[in-house]
Amino acid sequence: MHHRTRVTRVGQDADAAWAVTEDGRTYRGEVVIGADGHRSTVRAAIAPDNPDAAFAGYLIWLGVADESALTPGHRYPHNFDILHGGEDVLLGYPLASHRGSIRPGSRRMGWAWYDASRNDLLRQKGSVRGTVVQHSLRAADIPKATFKELTAEAADLWPAPWREAILDSLERRDILGTPIAEYVPERLVNGRLALVGDAAHAPTPMTGSGFAASMEDADAVAEALASGLRHGTPLPRALAAYERMRLPQVRSMVQSGQQFSRSFASQLV
Repeated sequence: MHHRTRVTRVGQDADAAWAVTEDGRTYRGEVVIGADGHRSTVRAAIAPDNPDAAFAGYLIWLGVADESALTPGHRYPHNFDILHGGEDVLLGYPLASHRGSIRPGSRRMGWAWYDASRNDLLRQKGSVRGTVVQHSLRAADIPKATFKELTAEAADLWPAPWREAILDSLERRDILGTPIAEYVPERLVNGRLALVGDAAHAPTPMTGSGFAASMEDADAVAEALASGLRHGTPLPRALAAYERMRLPQVRSMVQSGQQFSRSFASQLV
């Protein structure tokens, strides 16, 4: 296992597949499985005509507040809250404390604020170029004026108790702005190369399915390869069986999320 090793390209021939790292080293194997996220390098070798996930037209502001720092007595839910405020959507969710406690009063309160009104800011900061998401907005990237706007909007849009959690995060300048990218795959496999997870399919988080689908990919590709090895099936054929199993399901998952994205992003057009 090699940490902090960036792969710059992958390739294959009839007998092997390989990955080349930025320092020029080449790693060879029987297959290469790309689990390298929505900006996948491996994807470009598998689907060169459709290599990039596309900006969905909105970002999500993310933050976490310690419940112990908020006003006592607020009743936060034990599961998700989904709220609508104006044209925006908020997901609120309790998290275990840093020590693992889920006792009310000791938890952390996570929130995700869907916002389609600041695409100009994303482009100004280079977070989105053309239709491709480049990076998230860190707190240091966010103008003071935007923090001020978000504070006023949070006070107006969101009810207690989530309003206080958001205002706490904003006051501490401890938020992240993540542009959402979506990718509907046309293929998951090319010969000895295969994709899993967000490299294979990038849905909006609103589907709530990305993590589970990634785990299902990993299980399916492992089973396909194991079956191929047991039965002497050439590994490219084994990977093709993985693609046949997973491709219809993951395409449907991403496309269902795109219905939300189109509706949400179009509100401000």
